[in-house]
Parts: sequence; C-alpha cells; structure tokens
Amino acid sequence: MEYTRLGRTGLTVSRICLGMMTYGTPKWRPWILDEEASRPIVRHAVDLGINFFDTADLYSGGESEVLTGKFVREFCRREEVVVATKLYHPVDLDFKGGNAGGKPPPRRPNMSGLSRKRIFHAVDDSLRRLGTDYIDLLQLHRIDYAFSMEECMEALHDVVKAGKVRYIGASSMFAWQFAKMQQVAKENGWTRFVSMQNHYNLAYREEEREMIPLCRDQGIGLIPWSPLARGFLAGNRKREDKQAGETSRAMTDDLAQKYYYRDSDFKVVENLTALAQKKGVSNATLAYAWLLHKAVDAPIVGASKTWQLDQAVAALDVKLAPDEVHALEAPYEPHPVLGHV
Repeated sequence: MEYTRLGRTGLTVSRICLGMMTYGTPKWRPWILDEEASRPIVRHAVDLGINFFDTADLYSGGESEVLTGKFVREFCRREEVVVATKLYHPVDLDFKGGNAGGKPPPRRPNMSGLSRKRIFHAVDDSLRRLGTDYIDLLQLHRIDYAFSMEECMEALHDVVKAGKVRYIGASSMFAWQFAKMQQVAKENGWTRFVSMQNHYNLAYREEEREMIPLCRDQGIGLIPWSPLARGFLAGNRKREDKQAGETSRAMTDDLAQKYYYRDSDFKVVENLTALAQKKGVSNATLAYAWLLHKAVDAPIVGASKTWQLDQAVAALDVKLAPDEVHALEAPYEPHPVLGHV
C-alpha cells in the first residue's frame, strides 16, 4: 500500500479509500451486504493496508456507520485509521438518495439540510452510530440551496473546536459554491475544507473544467466517488442490453444507465479494455490507475468481493505513459453536469 497526505493537511491516508456504502442492510437497496457478508471484505481491505474508510449517515439509514465503527474497532487501531462520514440527507431507510428513483418519503422539518441545528444533531448521531469519540473527516454530502453559508461554516467550525471533528470536507457542488464557502470561512477565521469528494472518472470528466483546477491550486485533497462509473468501466455492459452486468447492483442500478450509456461512453470503455488487455490488467485496475495519475489523493472504491479490492490496489503498480493517457481520454465527449443537480 502507498500512503499520502490528504491535500495540504498532515493527515496520512492510503491511496485507496474503502467506500462503505456497500455495507449495511439490503432493506435499503437490494445490493447492500449485511454484516456477515461485509466482514471478510473489510478485513481484507485492512490486510491490504487500507486505513481510509468513507461512509455517510444516509447509507442504509445509518446502519453503514454502525458497521463502519464496528469493523474499525474489530480490525484496526483507531489512531491509525481515518474515518470519514457525510451529512445532509435525511437518515431514513425509505430515503434511497437524492438521485434515486421512486417517490421519496415526506420531508420532515430539521431532519436534513445544513442548518446549525441539523449539523449539531447529525454529528452527535454519527458519533453514536460509529461508536467513536471523534470523526476524522466530516463532509457535506450535498449543498443546501436554502441555507446560510455563514451559519453552516460557523457550525462546522464549532464542531471542530468542540473536538468532535478533526477536519471538514465537501462533496459534489459547483466550484463557485465551494470557493465561496471557503472564502466565508477564511474571512471569519473559521475552519476551511481540506477535501473534495467529487464525481470523477474516465466516463465523466466535467470536473476537470473548474473544480479540479481550483482544488489543485488551493491544495484541496481529491477523493472522487464512482471511480468506475458505477461499474460501467468494468466493461461488462452492452449498448443493446442496459441490464447487463455481473452483480445485483449492475442489474438494478438505473443511475448508471442514466449517466453513462452514450455511444462515446462505450468508446471510452473500448479504449480502456484494449489498453488493459495490452498491459495485462483488468479494466478496473487501469481505470483506478488513470485516476491516480491525475493527482487524485485516493479514489473511493466500492467492493462487494475481495478480489475487487485486489484489483484496486494493483493500480498502484501501473505506470502510464503520456500517449497511453491520451488514448484513454481521446474518445471522451462532454456531458451535462451529473451527480449534484
């Protein structure tokens, strides 16, 4: 395993982050693994040297945080690992996510969003579920269009100063929003974001326009979600059959079909497959390697099988020449903004 500092902080993280959304309860989504099925996968991640775990209060109605905390206590020394979680969405098994299909449950007052009241309650609830005294990295899962940036940033600063949170980060939003929130914090002497968890992979590169240059300039750590484009880059999807796939997630994930099933996206996969075969690695390994060559600190890897972790870690040994990077990127065509609008 290789390790790096997260952005300009002194926090050391593995170059692969284990995404914990896969672990919780299938009552939330059918492809989620329960505790028994999750344990060997998380154990294998720790054995591989992964010390960075990303969850959210939303996932499995909070059960993902419960399992994350349980596995950390079981397999790790708390002071060596980095536990990241997120807040914004309601914590409810009936709420599948902001972009999920179906009718969401009725919105209840103060049970979601980024108000001071909500942030304080969310942090305390996450600490209870995780079974820990502090959160290493607390992230805004999404931005609240009905909130005060000043109220939000001051509340985040206060939970840091209270010792409940060590660092703060954010997830998908527009670059101007991220920059404005950073400026609000700077002007008031409050804690600023150290990381950005954005939507970035070979099939979706719109973040290269503004967010990624901004983060590189400001020393913000990049920990992108969906590095395999919800499995699309694995190469087992077909134009004529949108339900193709080797896992229950692939067969029930309508968001992948919404985001990535254009002809140019399949061309990206074809070039990825050709180069992967030439280098003797899997599509997944090469897709992760491309991200690691793009100054990403740690892609967030979801795994329902131990060998998927092996493929992710193998990316650390893959070297890409400039012409190989160009071959992977050449078929890409611009997308509409996806993931947070």
